[in-house]
Amino acid sequence: MINAKIAHIEYCLPERIVTNKDLTKENPDWDFSLIEPKTGILSRHITTQNERASDLAVRAAEKLFEKNNIDRKSVDTLLFCTQSPDYLLPTTACVIQERLKLSTNTAALDFSLGCSGYIYGLAMGGAMINAGISKKVLLLCAETYSKYISPDDRTSRTIFGDGGTATLIELSKNVETFGPFVLGTDGKGKDKLILHRENNVASVGSNVDIDLKQRFYMDGAAVFMFTMRRVPECVTELLTKAEKKIDDIDLFVFHQASKVILDNIIRKLSLKESKVFRGYERIGNTVSACIPIALKQAEEQNRLKKGDLIMLVGYGVGYSWGGCLVRWGTKS
Repeated sequence: MINAKIAHIEYCLPERIVTNKDLTKENPDWDFSLIEPKTGILSRHITTQNERASDLAVRAAEKLFEKNNIDRKSVDTLLFCTQSPDYLLPTTACVIQERLKLSTNTAALDFSLGCSGYIYGLAMGGAMINAGISKKVLLLCAETYSKYISPDDRTSRTIFGDGGTATLIELSKNVETFGPFVLGTDGKGKDKLILHRENNVASVGSNVDIDLKQRFYMDGAAVFMFTMRRVPECVTELLTKAEKKIDDIDLFVFHQASKVILDNIIRKLSLKESKVFRGYERIGNTVSACIPIALKQAEEQNRLKKGDLIMLVGYGVGYSWGGCLVRWGTKS
């Protein structure tokens, strides 16, 4: 267990909205009467050509500072979860530290872990606070998968959207509000969700231009089967570890992959629909940003109250998965 708490969450979505009608105009052979019942997604927010993951993360962080009257100089650790960094190097967290004008005493690092990334970020941030390394951790998640997806990729383009989130993790004195955690990895699934890079190097004099051809690939059927196997196992293991039962959980917030995946998780675990949060309809699958956006949406919709026990479960690319329990709204 970890003596830390989620103090605040905010999120930022790109202004540009792409609806299913928009996609139909571009791809008239896509039959959304068949697609929508499976994805449950009607629209998604998509970045412009010049918007980057760091832009979404910075906007979410500025929103968090402003709305909650947070002194940015009090942040001593910045964790940035993304699979769409601004650069291969330097780490985008360093770029964000400068843009947010955080103290130069701030530890800043990126980690690349897609749909389970928020759970891992909570584990790392909470552990750093528990160990006395940090007092305030700013956990940012931002993804721009849309930049990697081919315009004619019906499987991925109908599902993924872009988004960024900011979560402030603080010490929770004498109150354990995080944990336990269950984390797992199976690299055998590495090629089921993958971004291929091909480097074409053209030299002109002393200048070298590198054209990175990027192609995102997802084996939807394989990912579905992985999810149906691992997510119930993760939930069961977490309940056992915490010595809790399904009925002890007030709200389940799963990675917002798609309607058909959540439908089948609910079926396999015999969960009550009223205890599972869904927020993908107008946003889509925003990868690492999914769970924190869903948590904020649940708070805004009064689905959460002080003291509620929440189970968070992320799963996907890697394959990787993670789950944890969070006691909501506990004061330090």
